[in-house]
Amino acid sequence: MSAGPGARNTKNMSDSLSAHYREILLGLGEDPSREGLLDTPKRAAKAMRYLCHGYELSLEEIVNGALFASDNDEMVIVRDIELYSLCEHHLLPFIGKAHVAYIPTGKVLGLSKVARIVDMFARRLQIQEQLTQQIAEAIMNSAGARGVGVIIEARHLCMAMRGVEKQNSVMKTSVLLGSFRDNAPTRAEFLQLIGS
Repeated sequence: MSAGPGARNTKNMSDSLSAHYREILLGLGEDPSREGLLDTPKRAAKAMRYLCHGYELSLEEIVNGALFASDNDEMVIVRDIELYSLCEHHLLPFIGKAHVAYIPTGKVLGLSKVARIVDMFARRLQIQEQLTQQIAEAIMNSAGARGVGVIIEARHLCMAMRGVEKQNSVMKTSVLLGSFRDNAPTRAEFLQLIGS
């Protein structure tokens, strides 16, 4: 059975990425033909494609109709969702966790979908501020929520490994939409429940 056009495009993209990684090694003064680096361009290309696989996903695919009728109109929170992303400025990782809450209006989102939405946007070249906004808007739109709150806490290797070299700094970002922005008690409950 032959591979479809998508498979060929993926192979071409991987070959192209591999060639670029080989050029990076040369640019660093390395010898890509030495034993330890022979397969590095190929492995690096495969790793980068995995780290950025969020580009291949869509919100519709992720949610996939997993909205369930519910009379619940109280806050739903998913805390401590691990996230791994790459800073779009230096292509270095930032690693942390997201806390996501929403207030449903007749439908609740399948539990795993919240984590998958976080992962889809995290697996793209990002800045943390934009990532927080994208997650909040995606939850708001897909769940038809009355309000959404998202807080992300992350450590950035672009700050720890280079530049100011501050290993213990943590960046926190938040986006509050709907009732989380407009209603102080809702906002306070969210912050209390996530321990912030």
